[in-house]
Amino acid sequence: MTVLTWLVIGLACIVAAIVLTGVIARTHAMPCPSWLRWLLDIPATRRRTFTPVLERLALSPGLRVLDIGCGYGRLTIPIARLVLPGGEVVGVDIQEAMLRIARERLEKSGLANLSFRSAAAGEGALGPGRFDRALLVTVLGEIPRQLEALREVRNVLAPGGFLSITEFLPDPHYQSVGKVRRLAAEAGFREVAYFGNVFGYTLNLGSAANP
Repeated sequence: MTVLTWLVIGLACIVAAIVLTGVIARTHAMPCPSWLRWLLDIPATRRRTFTPVLERLALSPGLRVLDIGCGYGRLTIPIARLVLPGGEVVGVDIQEAMLRIARERLEKSGLANLSFRSAAAGEGALGPGRFDRALLVTVLGEIPRQLEALREVRNVLAPGGFLSITEFLPDPHYQSVGKVRRLAAEAGFREVAYFGNVFGYTLNLGSAANP
């Protein structure tokens, strides 16, 4: 077979694997596997999530930030830089393969205000902390116990802090803004700000107990 034929076969296999992963993800609360992390760094994805998410967090020096489902630190490391001096960032994920990559990147970055650890939202594993910001970027749909997770996040927010949830299509775990608003209200959140549209949005949520 020619080189072109092998390239076509290889591309078809990659597409098939991605589609299969998406089908499985829709029926199971499965996070994006580490071998597909390159999809998060293609230019179109970065334009839709990277810069807008950072802007919508309203970051400033000294803030404490919790990145839930941080993956390999795509957003976590830039956030750690933006809260210097005095700020602190914690990234949590359930995939050890992602966390290994994140820690390698952290070591190269030289940042001392960032740590990564294994934890699952909704299972009481986030631990104590009073965070000014928490973020779930295309992660909520991967969490089996969503309501419990949102309540847990609310409990670790400092007064005046907020949770920022970002969703965009065609993510296989996409959560509609209507569903997120209903869950958030049940978990004790109030809406602070909304950005975007049905194809991609960010919803910032503060604790209803802290107007």
